Amino acid sequence: MSGRKVIEMKAVTISSKFQVVIPKDIRDQMHLCPGQKMQVIRYEDRIVMIPERRIADMCGFLRGMDSSFVREGDRV
Repeated sequence: MSGRKVIEMKAVTISSKFQVVIPKDIRDQMHLCPGQKMQVIRYEDRIVMIPERRIADMCGFLRGMDSSFVREGDRV
């Protein structure tokens, strides 16, 4: 992702086994694979699914982050 927030909403149906299918265009955009693990979080009145990534795939994902903030005195 390019650092910009993209919100895309799609309707899905919950099956009798409480399963949902992630729409193909979202699977492709997020590079999801069959068998990949997801973290499922209840946040207020919604469900958030976060794909688990290998640590090696995360190398450099914070590049360009502004780290010039002032730290608390006990955190230096």
